[in-house]
Amino acid sequence: MGRVIVVNQLTLDGVMQGPGDAGEDTRDGFSHGGWAVPHADGELTAKMGARMGGDHAFLFGRRTYEQLLTSWNTRGGPFKDALNNTHKYVASANPTAALEWPNSTLLHGDVPAAVSQLKQSAGTNLVIMGSGMLVSALMGAGLIDEYLLMIHPVVLGAGRRLFPGGIQAPLRLVEGSITGKGVLVAVYEPDQR
Repeated sequence: MGRVIVVNQLTLDGVMQGPGDAGEDTRDGFSHGGWAVPHADGELTAKMGARMGGDHAFLFGRRTYEQLLTSWNTRGGPFKDALNNTHKYVASANPTAALEWPNSTLLHGDVPAAVSQLKQSAGTNLVIMGSGMLVSALMGAGLIDEYLLMIHPVVLGAGRRLFPGGIQAPLRLVEGSITGKGVLVAVYEPDQR
């Protein structure tokens, strides 16, 4: 059975919006894009790579899918090939959403039910990056098995947060470390107690 693993970068106040560059996600007038770049280093890349290595598929919300793949296919590099060569499941409310990138499958309708079925049948880990609305839906349905959160030493005071109000989930810390640039890398799992 596969696991659903969230891999996200956050600010200390929980903002996940626009970590990679200024124009990445400007919804709601967000102007702090690129906040994660000053703290990136090899340690952070290695932690992310450990969760994304081996047998996995990506699970994205439509907006993250479009932004991430457009950005990396334009930029090039090894992450471009990894994204294109790995299977991607894309959640969208639009049943006719066009998926432009290779190895992509649309999930629509009851997405938590579809993800539950994928966990049972795919036999591979499903890695979510970004995709805040999808994370909330799956968290509410109790479908997330692990959270790899990279918490950066910055407070923005504004922006879309990974854990919006209304959802509760007891978690337990199973691993933690701090990179040389001060990023807290924390791995949480649901607390079944």
